[in-house]
Amino acid sequence: MNKLNQTKSIWISLLLALTMILGSCSKDFLNTRPVGRVLEVNYYQTEEQAFEALVSIYDVLQWNDQYGFTMFRFLQNVASDDTYAGGSDASDQPSWVAYNNFTLTPNLGPQRGFWRKGYKGIYRANLFLEKIDEIEDASEAFRTRTKAEAKFLRAKFYFDLVRLFGNIPLIDHTLGASEYYTVEQVGPDQIYPFIVSDLEAAIADLPSSVGSNQLGRVTKGAAQALLARVLLFENDASSMAQVASLCESVIQSGEYSLLSSFSDIWSAEGEWSSESVFEITYSENSASDWGSFGWGGGEGNVGVQFIGMRDYNGPTYATGWGFCPVSTELEAAMDGDPRYAYTIIDADALPGAEYTPGYQNTGFWMRKYAPIASNVAPDGDPALNWGNNIREIRYADVLLMAAEGIVRSGGSEGTARTYLNQVRSRVGLAALTSTGNQLLEDIYTERRLELATEGHRFFDLLRTGKATEVLGDQGFVASTHTYLPIPQQEIDAAPDVLTQNPGY
Repeated sequence: MNKLNQTKSIWISLLLALTMILGSCSKDFLNTRPVGRVLEVNYYQTEEQAFEALVSIYDVLQWNDQYGFTMFRFLQNVASDDTYAGGSDASDQPSWVAYNNFTLTPNLGPQRGFWRKGYKGIYRANLFLEKIDEIEDASEAFRTRTKAEAKFLRAKFYFDLVRLFGNIPLIDHTLGASEYYTVEQVGPDQIYPFIVSDLEAAIADLPSSVGSNQLGRVTKGAAQALLARVLLFENDASSMAQVASLCESVIQSGEYSLLSSFSDIWSAEGEWSSESVFEITYSENSASDWGSFGWGGGEGNVGVQFIGMRDYNGPTYATGWGFCPVSTELEAAMDGDPRYAYTIIDADALPGAEYTPGYQNTGFWMRKYAPIASNVAPDGDPALNWGNNIREIRYADVLLMAAEGIVRSGGSEGTARTYLNQVRSRVGLAALTSTGNQLLEDIYTERRLELATEGHRFFDLLRTGKATEVLGDQGFVASTHTYLPIPQQEIDAAPDVLTQNPGY
């Protein structure tokens, strides 16, 4: 077993254990009973137990089966113009189709899974932050670092929620039974400062790097890059210099670099490479089956199964379920780009390959997270045990965020071009010499091509004001679809404190 798989095994063993220990103790926001409190109080007694509880917060990042397979990155592809919904037919995953063509309702869409996952993670982070200082045998160094990790994770969950829903409850402590139905929504103007505060605290106390036996734990660079992403999406012009500064800190740290080959990023060996600023770790060794799949979804990445070709028979790939066929728009945009072959599978070009065309079939498929036959899990149901990590933050993204922040804050366009051209040079593209607004547009174009099918496109369209232009034909209406509907189940549980988003 190589070091990467050893690391995965360490983390997955902890995650599996914590799913059993803490899973029944976690709280659904506004829709739960106050059970398991004694177990939770007794559990936080030693540094070892505290570390296991920290891992349980990380565990929520992996969840991808909440109320209809709500895989965050793959569903953001569906909402964008990168991919369609797909599946066997339009009734296969109705929530995916609704997100793809913006026919969402309070009862139809991926919103319930996103909401539940986010607030589960926040609950676990809040509980950890309340308990950690009470553990007598925990060292000060342990407390400092793990609190920083918990704050990073809490910020990540809140960032996802505020982008998806806009007005949401802000919960910075565990809720007592009398509070469950009293926490009102607040706007992004209150959520973003909370996120920024958590990330700034995390940046101050996180290590610059971790050892090979700790891959998966967050670093200072990851927190700086996430804060830059948060500020870009918040879209306050006065924050663009800070975006540039944060990204410059990551670049100048010397901890990260572009891989020489774009294709290597997506291999098993490319996980936690020099280009990985933060990843969500999955395992092919958890041996999950449908009987044990449950609300946590095991430790495998079922999203990989989703995007494979249905009933596939041919070279290289394993069969999948036919979701996320690449759109004709993205295929045309990438025609001639050196990254095409590592981003898009052209099924017609695979010698001797056969598959069953499904809903919205284009003949083009996602390559970056494709199910590779040689990576099929040795145990359990293969569909549930793909080990492909999600590349949550890549160094190429940091370079492009830096370039954007520099241009938008009036900084050195020469430096911005340097970062943009590093991304282009890696794949053999000529350096650009553009300036001003054209330089900014070139950065946006490069983001589309470099990060295609990685789940960033929809949010990039929203924050740059291009969503209506690009997604209007798909059914997008800015006044409604900038946010998902609040799940109807949550509205029903707390009608006096939760208000539905406009248009739903």
